[in-house]
Amino acid sequence: MAVSVRMSPLLEKELELAAQRKGVTKSQFIIEAVERALGRRNPYELMLQAKAEMAQDPHSAALSEAFVAEHQIAYDTERSRADLIAKLRAKHGLRAD
Repeated sequence: MAVSVRMSPLLEKELELAAQRKGVTKSQFIIEAVERALGRRNPYELMLQAKAEMAQDPHSAALSEAFVAEHQIAYDTERSRADLIAKLRAKHGLRAD
């Protein structure tokens, strides 16, 4: 359903800039703002709800422990990049120059 809203040019420009910063259309920005105002989608409350559900899950602690080591290992970007380039060259029959 389409809804028209009158606003000052300054407010419309602020809306446009805010939507661009978020990477959404003006319409989507307005929809999200109205939903938040109506209490439909509060990201903070959703996060709290997800954390509460995880706390009740008996497998949550084991899952968290399984991924602890992942955060301690540094990711070698240059090595991964070199490996990817080598695989692509091999796939497409290109020589390393």
